[in-house]
Amino acid sequence: MGYELGYAQTHPNTLTLWEAQFGDFANGAQVIIDQFLVSGEAKWNVKNGLVLLLPHGYDGQGPEHSSCRTERYLLLCDQDEFVPSDGKYDHYQIMKETNMQVVQPSSAANYFHLLRSQMRLPFRKPLVVVAPKKLLRYKGACSEIEEFGPNSHWKPLIEDQNKTLVAPEKVRKVILCSGQVYFDLEAARAKDGKNDVAILRCESLCPFPF
Repeated sequence: MGYELGYAQTHPNTLTLWEAQFGDFANGAQVIIDQFLVSGEAKWNVKNGLVLLLPHGYDGQGPEHSSCRTERYLLLCDQDEFVPSDGKYDHYQIMKETNMQVVQPSSAANYFHLLRSQMRLPFRKPLVVVAPKKLLRYKGACSEIEEFGPNSHWKPLIEDQNKTLVAPEKVRKVILCSGQVYFDLEAARAKDGKNDVAILRCESLCPFPF
C-alpha cells in the first residue's frame, strides 16, 4: 500500500487502486492507513486520492479473510454529525469537508460511476470500497446499459426500484440497508408479496447521505 500511496501522491490525475485479495490483508497496512491516508490532509495539508478495494462478506475463505472490518474505517472518518435542517444536502460539499469516503456499491453501474466520479472530483480524497466478491458474479447486481450513459451518475443512496410499491404515503415500513444484504431482502419481499415495505440502499456510508 505504501507504493500505491506514493504513486497516487505523485500522480494525482491517475486512478490508483490498492486491491486486497482478502479484506483482512489491510491489517498489515494499518500503520500506513492511520499515519498517512486518513490524516495526511489534516496534518500536512497533503491530499491523496488512493482507492482501497477491500473484499467483504462471508462468502470468502472463512471469517478472518471475509471481513475488511468496515467499522474500523468508519471510526477513522471525521464527518460531522450534522443533518441539514433546511433539507438541502450537497454530497460533494460535505465530502470535501470529510477526510475520506467509505462506500459499499451494490450495482455495476453505481460502481462504475463511483470510480469515474473519483477522478472527476476537483479535489482528492481517499476512497475505501467495501466490495463483496459475490456481487462480481451475481446476476442481481448487473445493470442495464442505459445506466452507464448520459444523465447517469454516482448515487450515494438508491431509492426503492420496485415498480409495484404502493404510494409513498401508504408505505408501512422503510428498511435502510447496505451492500449485498439488499438482494436477500428483495427476494424475501418478493416471496412474501409485500408491496408496502420500501427498501433503500445506502451506498455511501461516509459521507452519510442525510
